[in-house]
Amino acid sequence: MSQHILITGGAGFIGSNFIVYFMEKYPDAHIIHLDKLTYAANPEYLKPVAQNPNYTFIHGDIADSNLVNSLFEKHNIQGVIHFAAESHVDNSITGPRAFVETNVIGTFTVLDAARRTWMEKPFVVKPEYANARFHHISTDEVYGSLGETGLFTEETPYAPNSPYSASKAASDHFVRAYHHTYGMNVTTSNCSNNYGPHQHFEKLIPTIISKCLAGAPIPIYGDGKNIRDWLYVLDHCVAIDLVFQTGKSGEVYNIGGRNERTNLQIVDAITTILDKKVPREGGKSYKEQITFVPDRAGHDRRYAIDATKIETELGWRAAETFDTGIVKTIDWYLEALAKK
Repeated sequence: MSQHILITGGAGFIGSNFIVYFMEKYPDAHIIHLDKLTYAANPEYLKPVAQNPNYTFIHGDIADSNLVNSLFEKHNIQGVIHFAAESHVDNSITGPRAFVETNVIGTFTVLDAARRTWMEKPFVVKPEYANARFHHISTDEVYGSLGETGLFTEETPYAPNSPYSASKAASDHFVRAYHHTYGMNVTTSNCSNNYGPHQHFEKLIPTIISKCLAGAPIPIYGDGKNIRDWLYVLDHCVAIDLVFQTGKSGEVYNIGGRNERTNLQIVDAITTILDKKVPREGGKSYKEQITFVPDRAGHDRRYAIDATKIETELGWRAAETFDTGIVKTIDWYLEALAKK
């Protein structure tokens, strides 16, 4: 692969894991990485590729149409993998405007630049961009909340319940509309909760690990029985690559780890592992630090993804179970915290 591919938001959690994975797998690909470097980004995670001549970093905002258009023109962009997004639900509750600006306006800006670069007119692709594709990374949160049974499929109606999920739903709809209105080659993937190396400390699993080691209260929302389907980030990277390379144009693929856990099960697993790996003085358990806090506004009760479509059509399978992935994750954070 010798394509020039624009990756947005690649200094974030999933994006940084993906760029390193992708450049190792496709050494001839040229990555143009556009990133605003918000608080959730960390360029340190891209050190393995920073000096690679096929890696070009641009500091900028995906909502800056002049900048985005110039990148398509200068670098002959032949593919887009769009990670850039504001993603922390709590922040969307206190400051929703940033989510509209990045997730909706930003997605539209990159999508429209791709359309004008790749398309002669609706349903007529310029010959040199015959294989150009826009892949959009989204979330299972656009589907709303499940009851005690059932799974999200690609046909599940959208029912976003937070400003974050509403902004992601809007971006998904723009991507879909550009396929149906203009015939653009697009794919979308909606993933379950990711975990693994590089995740920001505001998220649940890194929060639990860091609070344990700091001897601080471990905050758990409500009764702790909210359920999420957990996906190890490198499994997600493999799935994104598969969809980008072999997915059917215009299609949506749900990516889940088939690892449903309550928040209580998550904190129990982490504290049990840390009790063995980094015992507290006096033989006390980290479980004693668990503290229940008032529930998040509009907190969805359960998410769970049916990944049958990507498993059967593209042959993807999650390599990690939660039990194996959480050990790798804890080991990475222990090493990262030791360096601070």
